Amino acid sequence: MSEQNDYGSKYFEQMLTIIDVGVHLIDNKGITIFYNEKMAETDGLQREQVIGNNFFDLFPSLTNETSTFMKVLQTGIEIREKIQTYVNVTGKRITTINSTYPLLENGEIIGALEVAKDITSIVHLHDQILDLRHQIYESPSKDKKNTSAARYHFSDLIGQSESFLHTIAFAKKASRTSSPVLISGPTGTGKELFAQSIHNAGARRNRLFIAQNCAAVPNELMEGIMFGTARGAFTGAIDRAGLFEQANGGTLFLDELNSLDLFLQAKLLRVLQDGIVRRVGGTHEQQVDVRIITAMNIDPKEALAQGLLRNDLYYRLNVVNLHLPPLGHRKDDIPLLTSHFIEKFNHLFGMKINGISPSGLATLMNYHWPGNIRELSHAIESTYNMMELECERIEDHHLPAYLLGNTLPTALQSTRRSEHIEDFPTSRLTDKVKQMEKETITDALALHQYNITLTAQALGIKRQALQYKLNRYGIVRKP
Repeated sequence: MSEQNDYGSKYFEQMLTIIDVGVHLIDNKGITIFYNEKMAETDGLQREQVIGNNFFDLFPSLTNETSTFMKVLQTGIEIREKIQTYVNVTGKRITTINSTYPLLENGEIIGALEVAKDITSIVHLHDQILDLRHQIYESPSKDKKNTSAARYHFSDLIGQSESFLHTIAFAKKASRTSSPVLISGPTGTGKELFAQSIHNAGARRNRLFIAQNCAAVPNELMEGIMFGTARGAFTGAIDRAGLFEQANGGTLFLDELNSLDLFLQAKLLRVLQDGIVRRVGGTHEQQVDVRIITAMNIDPKEALAQGLLRNDLYYRLNVVNLHLPPLGHRKDDIPLLTSHFIEKFNHLFGMKINGISPSGLATLMNYHWPGNIRELSHAIESTYNMMELECERIEDHHLPAYLLGNTLPTALQSTRRSEHIEDFPTSRLTDKVKQMEKETITDALALHQYNITLTAQALGIKRQALQYKLNRYGIVRKP
């Protein structure tokens, strides 16, 4: 039995060593008992430096109050999914999401186990974005029109269906005020486009428009991002304005609001009611004037029923409600949207597609579009990647295969393919055209010393289109 236990222990230790999350085990005196390679990589230390040494000697920035390890040793209560920022003995700053568990023997705490996921690079990226926003906020220039992220206007919204035109008309009326707006609709229906259009049509058009996706940031970081931080609020915290301070006088767009923690929803409600913001860890309160536009990809009533949205916050935000219909409910707009995307990708790919065939359009009209307008855009872009430069219009066989598979019975698909082959026996001609195109590109590359930009200009196509052709034909520079 003892040999089996030893074998199991070695096997378990080996498993903890190779898994892709950090594992750190200390005893009740803070001495490291186990420390795997992933944890060493995260902390920027060697395992030999850590094992057998006191925890605080290696991470001097942590204290009994700030360390998740120490809290668990003191209380015996596990801590799950807690963000912790600390500095190691060499000065490296690390941010992890920790789950920490007490280890008990006969009811006594003998140590603690911590499982950590490294998010240092994510936090660093967010810090850079926040610093940039903070610089804009601190800029002495009073006219910040050019710094606004709102590029879209109502004239950019494409559609002619009755429901869509009604939504636009309602949104235009809402742009005249500063009342909160709640936009709901499935993913890919253009909620941020509406938010930007409302901002650009209103009195705040010359002030900042700031957008934040609530699902893209861990809730522990989101509090500091939204409300700002005061120096010393936590390890590494600096004085930094939050989204409300930065958007003061302008518009703050919070997407996927239903992903926001209920605690933060309560803080958001207080700001909406009082117009007062206090930074995390700070004592000073600041009055702000911000128009709030929020969005959700599920029905607000469903979010309420699931407990994802506070009732009081919903009533405060739902002053103006806009519901964007899915593309499947406004199929009359597909021809217009398709023409728009053809114009867009003609410019991007350096091609001259002049439209789509009736059968190709029928394929688009018959598809159910679960990804909505965004999926349609991606489908047209995919089509361009499959077309030859000499093509003049999109045919149904150019479209992504999954569109055809969802609109045509198998027998009809087979018939169409056979009809296409019988009516247009051009496979040999197509091969010759491809060969000529490959040779032309290869000759042009050699003529311009494999300079992609000059070659694309000489061929009269966009750089992106040339890159695609190089990949397609496997053309590489010869040594």
